[in-house]
Amino acid sequence: MTLRLVIGNKNYSSWSMRPWIALKALNIPFDEILVPLFEPGSREKILSHSPGGKVPILIDGDTAVWESLSILEYLAEKFPNAGLWPEDVSARAVARSVAHEMHGGFVPLRNHCPMNMWRPVIKRDLPPPVEANVRRIETLWGDCRARYGKDGPFLFGRFGAADAMYAPVVSRFHTYAVEVNGPARTYMDAMMALPAWREWHDAGVKETWVLPQDEVDWPTVRKA
Repeated sequence: MTLRLVIGNKNYSSWSMRPWIALKALNIPFDEILVPLFEPGSREKILSHSPGGKVPILIDGDTAVWESLSILEYLAEKFPNAGLWPEDVSARAVARSVAHEMHGGFVPLRNHCPMNMWRPVIKRDLPPPVEANVRRIETLWGDCRARYGKDGPFLFGRFGAADAMYAPVVSRFHTYAVEVNGPARTYMDAMMALPAWREWHDAGVKETWVLPQDEVDWPTVRKA
């Protein structure tokens, strides 16, 4: 039975992007169910798939898995050869740590720089708490690349769950022209070169739904 992934708007839904890009990048077949967020009936449609009432949701037969990181863990168990987590025990522990740090942290960055695929690249001033988030992520990426990234361009060499968790951060840094050091920029370039990234981006910019809370220039909606 083919997996089904329930997601929100590709232009805005950072949480939806995480398992979607993992499935695509690792060539795991799935059917996509897109529910536009904050539209009439949206919540009811999402609730029909999961009592959590939020996207993303992975459906595998009678099993429904919600929350991006839980979905990635489920996929890692179901497809052990996909390499979502590093084989080395130390690298795997660090990968899980940085993924959980993303899942539970960086709230100032999320609030100040919402994911918005169609916004042109325009620099936005960063308050100190957001700047602190950026510097932590920059350091985190650099440490992972230096310690574990010798076998490829991603955080732990080959693309994995930790990269999926940080994919929306790469989008935020790009959209708001956030200044980062050379290693972080190289990592961002590798992420944005993924065919899965381009597919998500190209679909997102074609959407017509507008969420004012994710348009930092509101009431102006800037589109590249």
